[in-house]
Amino acid sequence: MSGSSIWHPFTQHGLGEPIPLVIRAEGAALFTADGRRVIDAISSWWVTTHGHGHPRIMAAIADQAARLDQIIFAGWTHEPAETVARGLRAIMPDALTRVFFSDSGSTSVEVALKMALGYWRNRGEPRHRLLVMENSYHGDTIGAMSVGERCAFNAAYEPLLFDVGTIPFPYAGQAQATLDALETSCREGAAAFIVEPLILGAGGMLIYSADTLAEMRRICAAHDVLFIADEVMTAWGRTGTLLACEQAGIVPDILCLSKGLTGGAVPLAVTMATEPIFAAHCSSDRARMFFHSSSYTANPLACAAAAANLAIWREEPVLDRVRSLAARQREQLAAIAALPNVRNARALGTITAVELGDAGGYLSDLAPRLLAFFRDHDLLIRPLGNTIYVMPPYCMDDRDLALVYERVADAAGLA
Repeated sequence: MSGSSIWHPFTQHGLGEPIPLVIRAEGAALFTADGRRVIDAISSWWVTTHGHGHPRIMAAIADQAARLDQIIFAGWTHEPAETVARGLRAIMPDALTRVFFSDSGSTSVEVALKMALGYWRNRGEPRHRLLVMENSYHGDTIGAMSVGERCAFNAAYEPLLFDVGTIPFPYAGQAQATLDALETSCREGAAAFIVEPLILGAGGMLIYSADTLAEMRRICAAHDVLFIADEVMTAWGRTGTLLACEQAGIVPDILCLSKGLTGGAVPLAVTMATEPIFAAHCSSDRARMFFHSSSYTANPLACAAAAANLAIWREEPVLDRVRSLAARQREQLAAIAALPNVRNARALGTITAVELGDAGGYLSDLAPRLLAFFRDHDLLIRPLGNTIYVMPPYCMDDRDLALVYERVADAAGLA
């Protein structure tokens, strides 16, 4: 597509790469204006869980659109939001009693950070240090960038970013160093530790153990440091369970959810918090209220989609589909793991990843060639540098899945 005035995200327009025009989508496939059927192997940036155009979600949006499209949420409410809040309370850990709506994964993280700092301020305790994990990514707004890895993603904005304490990533055989560093930082009186549970997404699909996650939670609790789980990508079955935290047997103080919250159909996010965090902001003093909102907080159309998604989780065997997809992917991954130039093949739930050639980071010269290869072969895969990952919708059939991994195997020859 040429002649467009659109400035696309994470796109270097100076390279002149083609930008296909997608006109519709169904299930695990996208259809372009030039007649191509493109397999969506990354759930359109990790959001589409049940598949594109899911009938129950589409019907819920259409029904809601005929009744209420938008309403201010400061001091007002509506039934779709109430339904979503009740549904989340029923399916999420009991300790997470409060549901705060926002618009995206980045804003759910911003909300979490503000909740944590407001909690300590309103208690009259001078804690403001935030702890993060090396290689992490939590979004592209200022607070979210501040708690992410300092790299090419945010180098231009360094003057805007606040200082944080960084804990090393628990690579295999090095988890104790991570835990020791966290213990030391917590002992010094940190306000909160934010982490992507079990797998770091944009940081390269780096996986660590549930035991390590559980021990990090224990350390934070022992030092009264708030534990924030950023499950924007990892929730809704991606790691094999509803929440990644389940696999470690832990419950965070604050939980960030987005992406699959609506089945990926429309933008919506929530930040869930425990009762003490809410109570620290609840007062007859208006200056202690939680100062955060946006014009579209808890938009009724988005909430209707989320309510339909929650109904799908209650009434359909979603986790059976997740387990089936995960098993089929592991079979496909095993077939390419031993190929030349393929290394560090790994899987967690419905996520698989491999690295090609030598490490090159996000700006690896291999990345544009891989992106072009997959685009030219009717496949939506967006490599992270020289890391290729697959994260399909749960509805993907055997034929499309086999074709995805066949193309990944072909791409290994580019390294």
